Order: sequence, then structure tokens, then C-alpha cells
Amino acid sequence: MDIKEIIVVEGKDDTTAIRRAVQADTIETNGSAVTQETLRKIKRAQEARGVIVFTDPDYPGRRIRALIEQAVPDVKHAFLPKRQAIAKNGNGLGIEHATDEAIRHALEQVYTPEERPAATFTKKQLLDAKLIGHPDSARRREVLGDALQIGYTNGKQLLKRLDMFRITQEEWHHALEVLEQEDGL
Repeated sequence: MDIKEIIVVEGKDDTTAIRRAVQADTIETNGSAVTQETLRKIKRAQEARGVIVFTDPDYPGRRIRALIEQAVPDVKHAFLPKRQAIAKNGNGLGIEHATDEAIRHALEQVYTPEERPAATFTKKQLLDAKLIGHPDSARRREVLGDALQIGYTNGKQLLKRLDMFRITQEEWHHALEVLEQEDGL
């Protein structure tokens, strides 16, 4: 699998994992302290070939993604479910621990925010789906984020993320079915 865009990752181990799974160039942020120089490189890469942000499914990864998105709003996004990024020994979480197949699958599901018209979601939909205001909301948002391939987000940011990635009502209902099936197990 050859990737045209440059993939932004957090570190060298992530680059190694990406290159093991696909043919791609990467830019490393070297952790969550994203410098202005790194942001300039990402902006230049976006202009030249396009960029896919592929950070770890944890708080620092979400923070890096937000910083990049603020500086370069039209980047693409790839997400890896947390369960696919856990080290075999259980001590560690990140892209570097994912299988080649999981990395390829995440890259095949890349989201570009401008691809489709937005479906407007409401806070009531989130409440009805128990994604906010429910004791199990955080876990339910994690399952939903995995099903939609948009990553985990807190309740406040979920509406924004659904619209940003142009999630359709059909995709929403399918993800809710996945969520209900998991709850039924």
C-alpha cells in the first residue's frame, strides 16, 4: 500500500510501525510539545502532498491532533481504536504497538473533513444515545468513536467532531447499532 500524503506521527517508533505496514513518508512531532518549526513543516507538507494526522489514541495524541488541526485546518485524519494500540505486555499505548493490518485499515478509513455535506447533530441525540449525561457515557463514546473511525472525544467535543468529519445520519445509526450490540454482549 503506497500512501501519497505525508503521515504525521508522534515519534520514531511510530514511523517504524508505519513503514513496516505501508510505503509512506512521515513527519514526527517528537511528542506533545509541537514546535512552530514542526507546524511549518506540516503546513508545507499539506501544500505539497497532503497530510494525514495519525496520532496515538490517548490524551497527548488528541492534543497534538488539535494543535495541528488549528494550524493546518484541512488535514486528513486516521484513527486507531485504543484496543488495537495496546502493547502486547499491556504496558504502553500507541501506534507503534499496532499490527500492520490495523495500521493499514486505519489508513484506508482516512477522513477528509470536506468530503461530504454535514449532517447536523443535536445535543438531544447525544442524550438519547446515552453519550452524555449517563454514568457509562465515556465508554459509549469510545465505542462510537471506534465504530465511526473518528477517535474518542469528550461529550462537549463530540458534536463538533461529528460535523467536522461529515458523519451522515446513516453512519450514525449504524454506529449506534454497533454500540447496542456491544452492550447486549
